[in-house]
Amino acid sequence: MGESNEDICDQEQRPPSSNSLGCVSCTTFNILAPIYKRLDDQHCESEFHELWLNRNERILDRLLDLGSSIICLQEFWVQNEELVRMYEKRLGDAGYQTFKLPRTNNRGDGDGFHLLCSDPTMVYKILQYIDQYCQENQLPPLPVILCGDWNGSKKGNVYKFLQSQGFVSAYDIAHPCTNGSEDFSKEWISHRNHRGNMCGVDFILLRNPSKHRKPLKESLMEAVLGNINNLSLKLSPEAISPLHLLEADGSHINYSQFLQALAQLGLSGHSEDCIGTKDIKELWEQIDTDGDGVIDLSDFSKARNSCGFVQQNEDSEENTATAIRFNVSKAILLPSEVERGIWPDDYSLSDHAQLTVVFSPVQ
Repeated sequence: MGESNEDICDQEQRPPSSNSLGCVSCTTFNILAPIYKRLDDQHCESEFHELWLNRNERILDRLLDLGSSIICLQEFWVQNEELVRMYEKRLGDAGYQTFKLPRTNNRGDGDGFHLLCSDPTMVYKILQYIDQYCQENQLPPLPVILCGDWNGSKKGNVYKFLQSQGFVSAYDIAHPCTNGSEDFSKEWISHRNHRGNMCGVDFILLRNPSKHRKPLKESLMEAVLGNINNLSLKLSPEAISPLHLLEADGSHINYSQFLQALAQLGLSGHSEDCIGTKDIKELWEQIDTDGDGVIDLSDFSKARNSCGFVQQNEDSEENTATAIRFNVSKAILLPSEVERGIWPDDYSLSDHAQLTVVFSPVQ
């Protein structure tokens, strides 16, 4: 049963208290804002007060029952004052300090973390901020935990970008793949969309301090090059190369045409999620390896296979040797059926499963 009390309260599935031997537990959950929950082709749940109120009360019951140290919610209906007050009251009474952040473009909901597309530039800016915060506050090397609805699978460029920065899926650490494949997502799912398609898009990612990490800018450039290739083929499946759409004479493009290509693919512009002018210039210089002012397919292929940035160590060997590190003690997806790739018909809390991970300090 997708929502049975036994499923929620089974002691074998519940994470240990965050006070157990210094453990830290984290739950991420896209709770599906009522303004997005479709009841039929014409109506959303937000039109029916008792429906969305009851569902969110049950969501809070489950979250409080788990009692995680950190709760990260996505699609939180920030524009509805009654819902906001209910969450703040019940979570506050349980000892939680709450923070909320509305999504851009006045969408009506808010997020702990929720990628709107497969664009790595948003993640790049987040990691940039984390690095800057640590430097400004002179913090020693520390574990970093990222969680949320990533709107993409492990095959996407965003996940590969994070992987190149040392992040690993905490769920996959706790549940090694058993089917002989490196694609863990074939064994579990966390989302069923309105079309009935099921996939694994919700992650809690861990990066422990390491003295070897690929430079952040290099990882971004690799991910953007991958996006250029994937998005161009998506727009034109018959394209024989990423440059096919905007080639001037069938063989190459100049810088102005390159800017047009990025705009057409949605990777540049005035949005906060787009690549900045400086990064675009660096990307161009990385692809135009011979500096002749144009790029052709051979230039693009070379750029994808090798990056022009110098490898560097992020943390000193002395600092990483004494740094705090986390192990993954436990990771569970609820309802439990999704861990076997099954979406239970009676599960109605959201169109996403909730993921909880328990981290323990390395002794």
